[in-house]
Amino acid sequence: MPIIYPEREVLDILEAMGVPYVRHEHPPVATVAEAEKYWTDLCSAHCKNLFLRNNKGNRHYLVVAEASRRIDLKALTRTLGEDRLSFASAERLMRYLGLEAGSVSPFGLLHDSGKAVRVVVDAGLKDAGKVSFHPNVNTATLEISFGDFERFLAYCGNTVEYVGFE
Repeated sequence: MPIIYPEREVLDILEAMGVPYVRHEHPPVATVAEAEKYWTDLCSAHCKNLFLRNNKGNRHYLVVAEASRRIDLKALTRTLGEDRLSFASAERLMRYLGLEAGSVSPFGLLHDSGKAVRVVVDAGLKDAGKVSFHPNVNTATLEISFGDFERFLAYCGNTVEYVGFE
């Protein structure tokens, strides 16, 4: 499979930052359930990414968590001091992160020039040596170290909060 532009952009940034990565190609996958069968050779914490908005639609969150972690939206709403959280629309996903549904990834933060999206990271991932994400397309997965993931988040400049999910 050829590397397409959204992915090339991610790879270029990682290379410019000196971030080593391992790239795995696979058929298009839009959900964790679809992706699991392609993760057998990955030596990393498999992550799911949820793009959420508050009730008024004036705050947006990218939740990054270990794939098997259950995310209680009501508890997260309380933790973040929001009135209600729900999944953001495909239109909002494109507007804020430049991504299509099924390709949600922290690498989409490269497109958030206004730093409008707040990042919520599963605190349990701090113990992971490596984490894996789509490189803004759902036909590949990249593995990077958790430390390099944090460096990438710092590079993007969005607000980051670590939350313990039960």
